[in-house]
Amino acid sequence: MAVVGTVVATVSQVDLSQVRKTSLAWTSDGSGNVSGNSFTFGSGCIVVVEFIPGSGGTQPTLNYDVDFLDANGESMFDDGTGTSIGANLSNTIGVHRAPMIVGTNATPVYARCWLHGGAGYQLTVSAAGASKTGIVNIYQIEGVL
Repeated sequence: MAVVGTVVATVSQVDLSQVRKTSLAWTSDGSGNVSGNSFTFGSGCIVVVEFIPGSGGTQPTLNYDVDFLDANGESMFDDGTGTSIGANLSNTIGVHRAPMIVGTNATPVYARCWLHGGAGYQLTVSAAGASKTGIVNIYQIEGVL
């Protein structure tokens, strides 16, 4: 897969907690997309994801889309219905959302998304506009919630 746009990953601990924050700063290409930027990601349960649009001249287009894929191309930002929690984002207001996994039993069971960690993860952005920016902060805890 060709690399489109850029993603820069920065990992840090949140205060003295066991929560790890990975910031993914992205810049779209001339077509308004980001994809193919593969990186290594730590294992753990996603607690919450924060989507922050750029501002001024780098503000993305309204209703831009963000997803986070594992090495197999599976969405790690599923909302439990097969849709990314990063779909149709505001270009002016940052939002916090949590991806969930829904069980297939008669009574649905919701669980937070667990990342196995390793290489091959990638952030994808579409319909953001040419040379636009944003940040996706992924907050994880090593244990299972």
